[in-house]
Amino acid sequence: MHPQTVLLSLATAVPPYELEQSAVADLAGRIYADSFARYPKLADVYTNAGIERRYSAKPIDWFETPHDWPERTQAYLESAGALFVESARSALARAGLLARDVDVVVTISSTGIATPSLEALVTNEMGFRPDVLRVPVFGRGCAGGAVGLSLGARLAQARPGEVVLVVVVELCTLAFRTDRSTKADVISSALFGDGAAALVLRAGADDAGIKIGAVAEHTWPGTLDIMGWTMDPTGFGVLLSRSLPRFIEQRLAAPARRFAKHAGLKAPQLVFHPGGTKVLEAVESALALQTGTLRDEREVLRTHGNMSAPTVLFVLERALRRGLRGEALLAAMGPGFTLSMAALEGAHG
Repeated sequence: MHPQTVLLSLATAVPPYELEQSAVADLAGRIYADSFARYPKLADVYTNAGIERRYSAKPIDWFETPHDWPERTQAYLESAGALFVESARSALARAGLLARDVDVVVTISSTGIATPSLEALVTNEMGFRPDVLRVPVFGRGCAGGAVGLSLGARLAQARPGEVVLVVVVELCTLAFRTDRSTKADVISSALFGDGAAALVLRAGADDAGIKIGAVAEHTWPGTLDIMGWTMDPTGFGVLLSRSLPRFIEQRLAAPARRFAKHAGLKAPQLVFHPGGTKVLEAVESALALQTGTLRDEREVLRTHGNMSAPTVLFVLERALRRGLRGEALLAAMGPGFTLSMAALEGAHG
C-alpha cells in the first residue's frame, strides 16, 4: 500500500500590474469597436463576468499595440520566471524547507514556451540541487492546477520521504491579440488574468497537513474543439466553445459522482476551478448544489479573474485559510476535454 501524500504548504503569487475591469472594458471598446457594433450584447460581458479586477504581467497600455512571438515569449520568460521564484520560495518557507531540500520539481504552464523549461531557467536563483528531478508539463490549460496536485501526489507516493515541489504559472494576458476579434477573443479578454501557485508535497513521513487521497481524470471523446490554443505567426489564438456551460451541466455529474464513490467521499466540500460565472452556475446545476454554493470560487473570480491552471489552487488557499474540515473534492476541467480530480482530507472536528 502506498503511503499517503500530505500537502505541507501552498503559496500563491500575482504579477505587479492590477487591471480594473472597467479599464479593460474601456480598452476593449476601442479595440473591438467593430465587433461590438455587430454584436452589441458582447460589450456586456465585462460587467456580467463577475470580475472586478485581475493582475497582469504587463501594464494595460502594453495591450494597445501589436506584439509578435518573440516579444510575447520574452515577456513570458521574464514574468513567469519571477512568479515561479516568488511562489516557490514562499511555499518552501511555509513548509520550513529550502530549495536544496527539493527532490522533484513539477512545472505546469501552458501560456508560454520555454526550452529549457522554467524550473531550469531559475535553478541557480532558486538554489536547486544538480540532481533534482525536473518534470515540466505543457498543454493542460485550466485543468493544470488539479493535474499538478495529482501528479505531484503520485510522484511523492512513488518516492516516499522525498520533497516534491509543484509550481503552476500562467500568464494568460500575454495571449491578448489586437488583430483578432472573434467572440472567443472578446470573452477571453473579459475573463483571464495572470498568477502562480506552488505546492510542497511529501509522503511516507509523519507530517501534519492536508492529506491527498485518490486522484483521477476523465476525458470525454470527441471534445477537442471545446478548449485550447491555435497557433500562428503572431502567437496563441484562444479556442473556447460557447457550448462549454451546457456541456458541463449535462456531462459533469456522472464522472464526478463515480470518482467520489471510488474515493469514498460522502458529502465533500467542493473546490472547483472558477472558469467564469456561467461555468460556476453550470457546475452547481450539474451537481444539484444550491445557487451560490461555490462562494470561494466566486470570490477568487471577482478579485483575480480566471488565471487558468493556478486558479483552483487560489480557491484551495481560501478554503485552507477558513480551516478546511473533513472531506473535499478538488476539480478542474481543461483541454482534452478533461476533468481532473483529487480527494482531499482536512482537519477533523
